[in-house]
Amino acid sequence: MQTDRDESLAALSWLIQAGADEAIGDVVRNRTAAPRPAPVPAQTAAARPAPRAPAPVGDGGLMSNDAALASARTLAGAATTLDELRAALAAFDGCPLKQTAMNLVFADGNPQAKVMVIGEGPGAEEDRQGLPFVGVSGQLLDRMLACIGLDRTTAYITNVLFWRPPGNRTPTASEIAACLPFVERHIELIDPDYLLFVGGISAKTLLGRSEGILKLRGRWAHYQHVGLARPIPAMASLHPAYLLRQPAQKRLAWRDLLALKAAMQSGKDPLLAT
Repeated sequence: MQTDRDESLAALSWLIQAGADEAIGDVVRNRTAAPRPAPVPAQTAAARPAPRAPAPVGDGGLMSNDAALASARTLAGAATTLDELRAALAAFDGCPLKQTAMNLVFADGNPQAKVMVIGEGPGAEEDRQGLPFVGVSGQLLDRMLACIGLDRTTAYITNVLFWRPPGNRTPTASEIAACLPFVERHIELIDPDYLLFVGGISAKTLLGRSEGILKLRGRWAHYQHVGLARPIPAMASLHPAYLLRQPAQKRLAWRDLLALKAAMQSGKDPLLAT
């Protein structure tokens, strides 16, 4: 009859034949279990550090929306020149789009121009070059402006957003709000005779309207802000990127451009002209 000793020797012989040549311990260790944390020495209430309050963050993880808006208003309001406004934007950390963009896209064209064109936001090519409307949509915009005798020496071009949204996605309300004080100050410093809003985001944001661009386009409105000496006539029109997808709608944009050209030739406010 086989004894416990015989069974133990047989098991040991089998282990040696299997390659086990070292005894680690008397207790089997579960190596798949998570390791236990090292014990922490007890601390008195006086020695224990106080818990750190979480930093306020917005939807981009930078700062709260209220803090971002307050910072934007302070920085934008202090700018008295375009160079100062650009520097203020470069120093502004309240818009999360800045963290994912390659470049700040400020403006292009003639700051003394009578017409200020404001689009929605930079695309991939604009992000690479740091200039607005230089991609395929920008090439179409150049041709549209040329049809009424304008180019980048006689028009000034910018966007509501100064950094590209990742993947050209639609910007959030807080991202637009963070940029808005800079846009408003931008308009004040340029002080154009006419504004052309291309795209629904710029038109709805700056006119304070909720309708879609197809309802807003083709109608004159006044853009007003406390920093302006007078209301500025503004025309909303279709964005070149939309026109590339819907070329049949170019006829509507052509009508809008003709209305802008007529106003420029008259030199009058089309909403006040009789």
